[in-house]
Amino acid sequence: MASLCLVLLLLLGLWALWGWLWGAPGAHSPAPRWPPGPRPLPLIGNLHLLRVTQQDRSLLELSQRYGPVFTVHLGPQRTVVLAGYKAVHEALLTTGHKLADRPPIAIFQRIQGGAGVFFSSGPHWRAARRLTVSTLQHLGVGRGLGAHKVLTELGYLSELLDSYGGRPFPLRLLGWAPSNVTFALLFGRRFDYSDPVFMSLLDLIDDVMTLLGSPALQLFNIYPRLGALLQLHRPLLRKIEQVRAILRASLQARPAPDSVNSYMDALILKGQEGDPEGKFSEADMVACALDMVMAGTETTAATLQWAALLMCKHPEVQGRVQDELDRVLGAGRLPCLEDQPSLPYTNAVLHEVQRFITLLPHVPRCTATDTELGGYLLPKGTPVIPLLSSVLLDKTQWATPDCFNPSHFLDTRGCFIRRAAFLPFSAGRRVCVGESLARAELFLLFAGLLQRYHLRPISLDMDPAPAFTMRPPAQALCAEPRGR
Repeated sequence: MASLCLVLLLLLGLWALWGWLWGAPGAHSPAPRWPPGPRPLPLIGNLHLLRVTQQDRSLLELSQRYGPVFTVHLGPQRTVVLAGYKAVHEALLTTGHKLADRPPIAIFQRIQGGAGVFFSSGPHWRAARRLTVSTLQHLGVGRGLGAHKVLTELGYLSELLDSYGGRPFPLRLLGWAPSNVTFALLFGRRFDYSDPVFMSLLDLIDDVMTLLGSPALQLFNIYPRLGALLQLHRPLLRKIEQVRAILRASLQARPAPDSVNSYMDALILKGQEGDPEGKFSEADMVACALDMVMAGTETTAATLQWAALLMCKHPEVQGRVQDELDRVLGAGRLPCLEDQPSLPYTNAVLHEVQRFITLLPHVPRCTATDTELGGYLLPKGTPVIPLLSSVLLDKTQWATPDCFNPSHFLDTRGCFIRRAAFLPFSAGRRVCVGESLARAELFLLFAGLLQRYHLRPISLDMDPAPAFTMRPPAQALCAEPRGR
């Protein structure tokens, strides 16, 4: 018996030594040092502390108790949250590739399978992002050619608003112009506003964004096995498949391009080059196009709608913007991107709209390797939430963070000033790939609309509608032609 015990002890010792010498990658990593945070409950973690529809506000409140870097348990998943300008700015701009990955979010894994531009990681993400950035630059995004597309679309939107003759129109119509600019870049042509494909895409995008922000999908992401058992993801996947069908049909119907005149052309040519690493199969092309359709339409469209609502709520601001536009542009000339330095107040108002609405409060990152943040050591694979809303509402950076105040972007002489804490597009290696397009669209469309129309509310509703982004609720406005 003693001999048997000795043999067992010897085997256990050899097994422990083997594990120490030849353990799995990361076995020799130093022990993690986790930030403080609330004590988790079994199964639910800290979900009882987070409001379903205002999770970012709940996390901001927790940061006031636990500091700018803290741990929260979303069900069984330990997650680190970064709050405030200093913590978020330092993490996004100094960690490089260490914080460039995305965690495997359950619903996006089901939708994209690790492909696409926005929720992919590693080599697939780098290849998709390189192609997307170079294509947008080639198509003149943020420069003359891209601006011409936006102003052309502004003309079509003005015709549509004129047809209402100053009577109430649905707020969502303002989103049609920026959406169509994205579609023109994607497909190489704009859609007529009555085109059934155009309307189908807009309706599907609305449905997808609403479903992504629903409690059912949040539950699916936290407990994917339970969510799959309850089929919580099925309504969303059906909508996504309808969008995919439109994108596949567009890809398959296109003749082999000789040059790049659209994002679809760039995807097709890349796939024809010979792709030994398998990063641009048809499924990958559709995944990239799907990301561009969803992200490229929703954020800019919702921001322009919020801008209109805020002008209705603050008519004195609207009037001051229009006075500046009249003084600089006159009655007939359309705005151009080169006018921005001459329109400091208009520029400040548009920046303040983006800061105030905090459209996309956070999108999680993931540590690609063992990473030190704020004095804490996080192991590879740790989900990290850089809370962008906490930067845009940081009391140390903004004089009146909870108020709509264009003076945040003006100096004492009324000149526009750039603010380091203005991070609606994030920062670092994961900065929004469409930032230059969004900035150009918003400026030209906002300035062009206020130059031509006085926006008047029917009855204002400023409470965000439940969705993946902080989108405005459906309502009607009046666009009355200005007599100048």
